Amino acid sequence: MGTAVLFDVRGPESERGTVDRAVAYVRSMESIFSTYQQDSEISHLRDGRLALMDAAPVVREVLERCDRIRRETDGAFDHRSGAELDPSGYVKGWAIEGAARIMSDAGLRSFLISAGGDIVARGAPPGDAAWTAAIRDPEDVDAVLGTVSLTDSAIATSGRYERGDHIWTTADNANALTSVSVLGPDLGIADAVATALFASGLRDAAWLGRFGDYQFVAVTEDRRILRSPSARFTPATAQ
Repeated sequence: MGTAVLFDVRGPESERGTVDRAVAYVRSMESIFSTYQQDSEISHLRDGRLALMDAAPVVREVLERCDRIRRETDGAFDHRSGAELDPSGYVKGWAIEGAARIMSDAGLRSFLISAGGDIVARGAPPGDAAWTAAIRDPEDVDAVLGTVSLTDSAIATSGRYERGDHIWTTADNANALTSVSVLGPDLGIADAVATALFASGLRDAAWLGRFGDYQFVAVTEDRRILRSPSARFTPATAQ
């Protein structure tokens, strides 16, 4: 899906088989949903080689979820914007969440999966209360804005600094963001909400409350940090 996926598992070597199953799941979802692979079902849907009614049940399920998220965000998240069908703003986080579920169901209790900086965490590393994830400075690859603590939760980030202007936005200059990170219990939802907040520049985001316990940390083009009051964010320096 255009990025690398890192598995960090704290446990005995015998758990490798479970990780292998999770990796195989991610690869299978990529083969179905990747917009980079010409033979994926999504690519077939995009170019008309496949009708939606003939797509795999999992494809119809994901697209139905994307439709629901589009409605719940008042259109800020739109997997059908422009001429192309592209559920990437949801499906990457959804797939990584599915891999985490495979590992949790097999009994793994302490692990982290990172897909291009979108992270799902379970438990905590031995001796620590939580996993610590850094939010990168959008303008400096070697600097961080601060950190968040993750325990049985997730964080997703949308922005320009990794892949350029790949997100269609409605934000004017006053609301333009360079990145927005969303924390919450489910990585798929966090991924979609981050995409929606970035696209809208935080304007008219009253819909955020419809998703429950999700918080954001955003960076504006003039380097202001905006965040939800309850966001578990520790700045690297005083802001």
